[in-house]
Amino acid sequence: MKIERSKKMAMFPKAIFGDLKAAANRKAASGTKLIDLSLGSPDLPPDEKVRMELSNQAALASSYGYTLGGTKKFYQAVANYYKRRSNVDLDPESEIIQTMGSQEGLVHVPMAFCNPGDYVLTTNPAYVAYDAGIHLAEAIPYYMPLLEENSFLPDFDAIPVEIAEKAKMMILNLPGNPVPAMPSEVFFAKVVAFARKYNIIVLHDAAYSEFYFDGGKPMSFLSTPGAKEIGMEINSLSKSFSLAGARIAYIAGNAEMISIIQELKSNLDYGTYQPIQDAACVALDHAEEITDRLRSVFTKRHHILVEGLESIGWNVTPSEGGMFVFAKYPNQEMNDIDFVYHAIEKTGVVMVPGSIFGDAGKNYVRLALVQEESLLKEAVERLGKLSKVEVGV
Repeated sequence: MKIERSKKMAMFPKAIFGDLKAAANRKAASGTKLIDLSLGSPDLPPDEKVRMELSNQAALASSYGYTLGGTKKFYQAVANYYKRRSNVDLDPESEIIQTMGSQEGLVHVPMAFCNPGDYVLTTNPAYVAYDAGIHLAEAIPYYMPLLEENSFLPDFDAIPVEIAEKAKMMILNLPGNPVPAMPSEVFFAKVVAFARKYNIIVLHDAAYSEFYFDGGKPMSFLSTPGAKEIGMEINSLSKSFSLAGARIAYIAGNAEMISIIQELKSNLDYGTYQPIQDAACVALDHAEEITDRLRSVFTKRHHILVEGLESIGWNVTPSEGGMFVFAKYPNQEMNDIDFVYHAIEKTGVVMVPGSIFGDAGKNYVRLALVQEESLLKEAVERLGKLSKVEVGV
């Protein structure tokens, strides 16, 4: 039998993470202890209260039916969390929808609103799932560069009018991945004004909203006057509450948009396991306590890695939040993909090349703050010993 890939599959580049893991495994087999800073998967365990709730609910025989979406309890917990943390009022019955992790939501949302040939404004560099969703919807991405002179925020004045008039959606991510830029009231007000002018739906990815360091906490896009008229915010419990494997997130915002997404999702899935939703409620109800610990740990890690990399000649992108460091390595005659494999082979430190997030990420690498302080210090020490070599791994 002849098996052929669909034409649509040609839109999806091969993910590099499998190749990175294979290279790392080969290095580990030689006896080297790896320091893996590649995936943004939190190493801190979920809070004990959250784990106990999951365990207790999973023990009940009644917990194994379809949920068909978010529970009323979960939606109320999200609404309460937004009111406490951002002073945003949400109707739990019409302005929130549960997703099976944020990636599922990010990939499906463009399908709910975009027709083939519509433009979607996204950033360069950006999280790879955005492009996946745009391509599945057969829409066309228009990349807004994140430049240092603009504080790594998109410049709406640089978008051609003919593109803006054809745009159906805009996807933003603050604090960002891989570039940990931070939002502001002024910037979000510009987003709302631009979206209103051109009738563009805004989807703000707030997966790293609880990751902030010495400055003030990131604001919710929905706290901006007029934001709910033109957009939504997707948030996840994966990063802030260490529930990455549980796959639970939500989209909040414009009720009509949420209704359309609900219509799509009713044809795609039957909701997240109820004990996971119950555990997520406990996490959201105790968010302040749980995320204070998270920030304490990640702030220290951030300082250690940034100061360490700068001490060995790396050019680190300034950041006040997020769970990544985005940096230029000193050996710039080697491209970022070759450099990452070279670093694995010579040091056992695993990073992600910036170019997989867009061509604006060339000659950068992304490092996740997912190892304890002593290992971050050791990673810096190992990277500092890298010598210049010819390109070719």
